[in-house]
Amino acid sequence: MMQSIVKGISASNNEIVGVLRHENVLYSPFKRFLLDIFNPSSDFNFLKLHKINDIKQRSVNSKKFIDYVKKTKTDLIITASWSEKFSPQTLNSPKLACINVHPSLLPKYRGPNPYAQVILNNEKITGVTFHLMDVNYDTGAIICQIPVEIASSDTGLTLKYRCCDAAESEIARLLKDIKEYISNAKSQDESISTYRNQLTLKDSILDFENETSEQIERRIRALNPWMKCYIPYNNQFFSFSHSQVCKNKSRYAPASIVKITENSLFIVCADKNIMKFSNLKIKMPFPKFSTKLFLKKFVKINSKAI
Repeated sequence: MMQSIVKGISASNNEIVGVLRHENVLYSPFKRFLLDIFNPSSDFNFLKLHKINDIKQRSVNSKKFIDYVKKTKTDLIITASWSEKFSPQTLNSPKLACINVHPSLLPKYRGPNPYAQVILNNEKITGVTFHLMDVNYDTGAIICQIPVEIASSDTGLTLKYRCCDAAESEIARLLKDIKEYISNAKSQDESISTYRNQLTLKDSILDFENETSEQIERRIRALNPWMKCYIPYNNQFFSFSHSQVCKNKSRYAPASIVKITENSLFIVCADKNIMKFSNLKIKMPFPKFSTKLFLKKFVKINSKAI
């Protein structure tokens, strides 16, 4: 999202006085220095390629960062996927405002990774919201919103790309009349607000007893590429690289394993549809068995994936 916003601003002929990368907050200066040399991020390479000043500060709330904003007479601070809350001093440091780019139609889906959350909840439309920032996350007055359709085949990643493209296209139009947009910003309707927490390991464990094949298929798409999904089995877990809904109804109970091949499992979901999972890999702390051997020795027909 940061790269999309920078490209949109550059196309609008506005000056970018610098970019503060998230790596500067995550890592110590020494570790970040080593990473930039030996394992540079895409953001680092992007800024270097476009000759954009890489602001070397540890926090948006540091005195040095605030002083930099004032010294450069910055009109706007625009954030994308930023993890820190802004202090009142930081919020007041630019001439006009601090604006956040949030990839959902606020006030719905506040919080981290709405790309995955909207797919998990079977939404048909999401979008991008430009809003004024305040001392809380994702609660400031809305400047403008761009809807984005969610395709039935979308993964979290493909949806992210389209939201980023929408933000890049919108930013030039927004900046052209930014003062008017700011003056007409509308408060969010708290009565319809929703907040989603960060995804955890629990979200990646497939629940065949309680989720339909459609829900499981959505979960796999939604978490891609941030997290792998896992099939539970007797305190062990299988990862997989391919899944398929077979659609044929089974007489077996949900979570039953109805077929085992050399490297695949066929499992009944809550709607009695069978799903096939291929290219399995057993996840064990100290593996004594290969996946194929584990499947042959320990996994039985009509046992349950729980």
